[in-house]
Order: sequence, then C-alpha cells, then structure tokens
Amino acid sequence: MVSQGNGTNAIANTLVSRILQQGLNAATGIVTARALMPSGRGQLAAMILWSLFLAGLTTFGLPTALIYFICRHPEFKEDLISSGLAMSVCAGVITMVVGTYFLPSWLHQYPSWVVINAQWFLIFTPICSITLAGRSVLEANGLFGKSNAQQLMVPALTLVGLLSALAFHHLTVSIAALAYTLPTIPVFFFMLKQLRPLLPKYLHFPRLWACRMLLSYGIRSWGIDLLGTLGSQVDQVLVIRLLTPADMGLYAVTLSLSRIMSVIQSSAVTVLFPKATGLSTEEVIGLTGRATRISAGLTLMGSLVVAFVGPWLLKIFYGRKYIHSVGAFRVLLLEVTISGCAFLLSQAFMALGRPGLGTVLQAIGLALSIPLMLWLIPMWGVLGAATALTISTVARTILVYFSFRMFLKIRPPDIIPKREDFILLKDQMSLRFKGRSSAA
Repeated sequence: MVSQGNGTNAIANTLVSRILQQGLNAATGIVTARALMPSGRGQLAAMILWSLFLAGLTTFGLPTALIYFICRHPEFKEDLISSGLAMSVCAGVITMVVGTYFLPSWLHQYPSWVVINAQWFLIFTPICSITLAGRSVLEANGLFGKSNAQQLMVPALTLVGLLSALAFHHLTVSIAALAYTLPTIPVFFFMLKQLRPLLPKYLHFPRLWACRMLLSYGIRSWGIDLLGTLGSQVDQVLVIRLLTPADMGLYAVTLSLSRIMSVIQSSAVTVLFPKATGLSTEEVIGLTGRATRISAGLTLMGSLVVAFVGPWLLKIFYGRKYIHSVGAFRVLLLEVTISGCAFLLSQAFMALGRPGLGTVLQAIGLALSIPLMLWLIPMWGVLGAATALTISTVARTILVYFSFRMFLKIRPPDIIPKREDFILLKDQMSLRFKGRSSAA
C-alpha cells in the first residue's frame, strides 16, 4: 500500500527546499534586473540560457529511465548508474559541439560579444547533462535531501557572486553571466561525492545490457523530457529570436517572478514518480490524485494573492521600467497553476510503464504552442508569449485528464481539492517541525 505519510512528508521536505531555492532565484533576479536594466537582462538571458536548455533536450530519457529501473531492479543499481552517467557524458559533449555551431544564427540580432560569450558558456553543457542524471539517481534512492541541497547551492553561490560584484561596482552583463554559471562547477563535484557510495568500487566500461535497458525505456520516455524542456523554455527561445533584448529582459523578469508559484507542484513531481513506480494501478492513481489536489489547491490560492499585489511587487523589487509587463505576469500565474496539474497527472503514465502515451500528449500540446507563439509574439510582444503558453497548457491538461479513460481504460485521478488532503499535509508538516525541535 502507498505510505501516505512518507510520500507527503517527502513532498513537504522538498517543498521547503524549493521555496528557499525560488527565494534565492528571486533575489538574483532582482539584483540583475535593477543593475542591468531590461536590455542588459535580456542579453544576460541570451548568454546563459543554452547549456541547461540543450542538455534538457538531449537527455535521451536517461534520468527517467534511471529512476524507473533503479526502483524496479535495485540489484543492478551499480551497473545502471555507471552506464547511465557514461551515456550522459557522451550526450553532453556532442550537444555542446553542435550547439556551438548553430547558436550564432539564432542570436543574429545580438551584439557579437554576446554571441561569443554564449558559445563559450556552452562548455557547461556536459556538466548539466551529468547533473540531470545524477539527481535522478539520488531521488531514485530516496535521497531527496541531497538532491535538494545541490539545487540550493547553485542560486546561493550565484547570489554571493552577484552581490560581491555589485559591492565593487563591477556588475556587468558578462560578470553576471559568470556568477550564474561558475557555481555549477563546485556543485557538480559535490554531487559526484554524493554519488560515490552508489557507484561500483572499481571503474569499468558501461555495460552493454544496461545501456540497452536504459535506452529502451529512455527513448520512449525521452519525449516527456524533450517536450517538458521545450514546453518550459521554448517561449524564452522564441522571444530571444523574435523580440529585442529589452523585451527579453521584461519577459525574463515576469517569467521568473511567476515561476515562484511552481515550487509546490515541482516538489510534488520530484517525489511522485519515484514513490509511484512499482505500485499497483489503484495506488498510482490515488497517489497522483492526492498530490495534484494538494499542490494545485495551494498554488491557486498563492497565485490569486500574488496576482493582486503584482504591480506593487514589480515596482518595489524590480523597478518602474518593468511595471507595464504586469498583464503578462498575471497570465503566466494562471499558466503555472494549470501546467503543474498536467505535469503531475502525466507522471502516472510513466509510473504505470506507459511513457509513450505521455510523450504523445506532450507533443500535441507543444505542436499547438509553437504556432501560437509565432503568431502572437510579433503581435502582442511579451503578452503574446504568455497568452500562447497558457492556451496550449489548457489544451494539454484537458488531453492528459481524459486520456486515463480513453487509453488506460481507468477512472482518472480525482483532482477536486478535499479538506482531508490539507489536514494530512498539515499533520505531516507539524510532525516534521516537531521532529526537528526534538532533535535540537
């Protein structure tokens, strides 16, 4: 049976970490937005976006496959992990080389120094590829705390770097880009240290059977990673291509501020798939429904409050130059609430061994979003990007929900929030803080 307490407690722990992470991200965003102004903030985004974006496009489903098979076949854990990490290295290096060649054509409207710096920052792509796989390994082994610690270290070190440069009056676009990217190096080595007990005692070449096993599942689920990355970042990629650096700066700020509300649902996603893998169909549906109800309810309540105070937040924290993007900000708050539901529900397909179905549904949503963006961004600018993203997200969520009955022939998860769900969450949070107080 599903351990409600363990699953909810893991989500609560991850939620606290993600709130801290988003707080740090908001702080770094405020510093760069005020220091660099919209145009400089847009140039910064054009320089640092690509390594993580391209690494997310070329995972070949390995992070998801590692979680699935480590949970299913723990006796093969060492060979699966070493083979998965080795393939991630190869994917990252190839992606870096190809990206360096094609990037200048995409950034043709930016100054040459921005393009050259963006190419140099692609050297972090292999590190990002390995990190994505490594975090999945930690989460598959139930080490959510260690995975969360890594994700906190990067924005914390970034904030230290930005504030240091600001104190010495040397916070330029290039220095800010270094502050965002260099922290991945110490965090990467910290992750390798955490993974060491899970790796074979003696290094060896990847096992062919393990590579085949991972790729067999990974290629089918790759669409989820691929489309998830495109769905979350294709708007920024197209805004960089179609609008001015100043517009990109406005969009980057509104997107970053709206994504603060995604912490609840992203925390639930992090825990849900590892917890649900290996359970019966009824247990998977029950766990998915509970996670969706709690996270969507909390996100919606928070989004309503933030939407009301949005103009004040933009003016006080980011400056007057960003306040006229409040309309796009409110639309993005709606989108983040709905998209979290869709992504949580799609985790059930992977936990039940049907990753291909989730891939098709994500593809349909993306096929709708890109034409909408190409149509609306030139017309409405930043607001057009937010509107196109929201329309496609609504369509994708509807498709995912009705696919449970159409393709799996089972009743979809109950997504209407219930009072007992929040009582359970409250009890788990109380137990967590009482446990810390007792330990202290």
